[in-house]
Amino acid sequence: MLEGRDLILATRAYAKEYRGRSWWHLIITLVVLAAGYTGVFLPTPLWAKLVCTVLVALTLGRMFVLYHDFLHQSILHNSKAAKGIFTVFGWYMLAPVSIWERSHNYHHAHNCKLYTSSIGSYPVVTKEKYLASPKGERTVYMFVRHPITIGLGYIFMFIYGMCIRSIMSNTGKHWDSIVALVFHFAIGTGIFLLAGWAGLVFGFLIPFIISLGLGSYLFYAQHNFPGVQYAEKDGWTYHDAALSSSSHMKMSPVMRWFLANIGYHHIHHLNPRIPFYRLPEAYKAIPELQLAKTTTLLPWDVVKCLRLKVWDPVQQRMLKRSEIYA
Repeated sequence: MLEGRDLILATRAYAKEYRGRSWWHLIITLVVLAAGYTGVFLPTPLWAKLVCTVLVALTLGRMFVLYHDFLHQSILHNSKAAKGIFTVFGWYMLAPVSIWERSHNYHHAHNCKLYTSSIGSYPVVTKEKYLASPKGERTVYMFVRHPITIGLGYIFMFIYGMCIRSIMSNTGKHWDSIVALVFHFAIGTGIFLLAGWAGLVFGFLIPFIISLGLGSYLFYAQHNFPGVQYAEKDGWTYHDAALSSSSHMKMSPVMRWFLANIGYHHIHHLNPRIPFYRLPEAYKAIPELQLAKTTTLLPWDVVKCLRLKVWDPVQQRMLKRSEIYA
């Protein structure tokens, strides 16, 4: 059985992109996205607009994973054209490069490490710390992890968390968060002026609410699922965090396409330089990667993940709200 550094070394064979394949995936994603927007803004029936707005939302999710891979330098590294496309896309999605790259890289380096993993991730505290905290802190903690807050990731995670909060913390360092807010809402205003309320709702608001809400949930459930393990700083290791604290989210072939294999999240955490289209290849080739804990997007699994609130180091598991005071 491969473990630790040996397992990481085994994944290196897959951390090589095929440049033509990367460009193909980017181009086909942009074509599908353009087709969806065309269906939204043309004088189509309401049912067609609804279908197209969902298509746009899911394709924005796929494009975000490609953006995420680009910033990990796993696809199209050193391409000026790709850098231009993804920089603008980051503004559009309210995830500008400076804050996304800083917080996400920190997340990878401290994944599921108690007390230091909250930057770039959802906060997790122990049962003891939660019970000892003032009521106001407990309220904020539960609010951040509330299903409605996660579902409205467009507002709470992206508009506020990625942009407004980063501007407030360091305006000079995160000036592109200002650019992102201006660019994003300028696009929304332009759509309203050209296409009216229908265009704004179907071509802007619904796609962002769906795509960023789904993205927020995925980011949550990838590290908050039944069986997840958290560790103190001294007992934490990078490879254990990848395999024990990152889920394999099983999806249908359709959703695997729209979410660009993000369900193989444990492999991504083990080696973020593997291009998204090679993650299934690594999964099939290395038996140890097939042992990760799993979850799905099925309603009952979503509920199981959302009910988890605090970590109990005694029982070595996440507790539901009803179990905190038991």
